[in-house]
Amino acid sequence: MFTSFCYMNSGWNGTIESPGFPYGYPNGANCTWVIVAEKGNRIHIVFQSFAVEEEYDFLSLYDGHPQPANFRTRLTGFTIPPPVTSSDSIFSLRLTSDFAVSAHGFKVAYEELRSSSCGNPGVPPKGIRNGTQFNVGDKIRYRCVTGYVLDGHSLLTCVTSTAGVSVWDFPVPICRVKTCGSNLQGPSGTFTSPNFPIQYEKGYGNNLNCVWLIISEPGSRIHLAFNDFDLEPPYDFLTIKDGDHWVTPSLWFVRKVSSKHRELTPSHAN
Repeated sequence: MFTSFCYMNSGWNGTIESPGFPYGYPNGANCTWVIVAEKGNRIHIVFQSFAVEEEYDFLSLYDGHPQPANFRTRLTGFTIPPPVTSSDSIFSLRLTSDFAVSAHGFKVAYEELRSSSCGNPGVPPKGIRNGTQFNVGDKIRYRCVTGYVLDGHSLLTCVTSTAGVSVWDFPVPICRVKTCGSNLQGPSGTFTSPNFPIQYEKGYGNNLNCVWLIISEPGSRIHLAFNDFDLEPPYDFLTIKDGDHWVTPSLWFVRKVSSKHRELTPSHAN
C-alpha cells in the first residue's frame, strides 16, 4: 500500500498534486494532505484537473484535520468539482484507491483567504464570468456562451453571513444547453429555426436539440413545404417523424433539401 502524509503550512497559496500526476496515481494509495492557514483565515481550493476512477477511488475532503467528525464530502469520477472553501483555518484532503485501475489524478490550487474575502467562486463549464474582485461588497456577473442558457442567479455579491463569515449570497449558476421548439396547432402556419435567417451557428450556437410537434384535426394529414433550408452537412440534421413519440421510426433524416424535394407530406395520421 502506498501511504503518504504531507503536513504543510500553506503560506498564502500553492498547489497540490496526486502522486504521479498527470501519469496516474498508484494502486492502493492512501495519501493525506493537511493545509494550515493563519488563525482566523480560511482556505480556498480550486480544482485545475480531476480524474479519479469512478466509484472505486476517492478524494475525501475534511473541514479540519482528517477525522470522521470533520468529513465534508467525497469526490470521484472525471468531472472537475467546483471550488471549495473551508469554514476554519485547517483543511484536509485524502486520496484512497483500490488495487486495480487508476486514473490521471488531480491538481488543486489553494490560497489562504482573509476574513473579508469570499474567494474565487470559479466559472461553470460553458460559462463566462465578469469580475475579478472577491472581497465583501464586490459583485460578479455570469453569462453563458452562445447555445447555452444560465440556470441560477447571474449576479453574485460577496456578503458577511450572520455567523460573521464572508460568503457569496447565491450558489454559482450553471450553463445548460439551450432548448428550442414548440407545439404547433391550426390549419396552417410557419415556423423557423431559432433566429432565422441569421446563420444558425451564429444565431443560437451548437449542441441544440429542438423539437416541434405539429398537431392537426383528427383524420387530417400534415403537409410540409420548405421555403429555405441550410444546415451543416454531415454534422447537423433535421429528423422528421410520423406521430407524437420520439421513438417513432423516422420518415426522413434531412441534412439538405434540393430544389426537387422541397415539399413533404409525411403524416399518416393527425
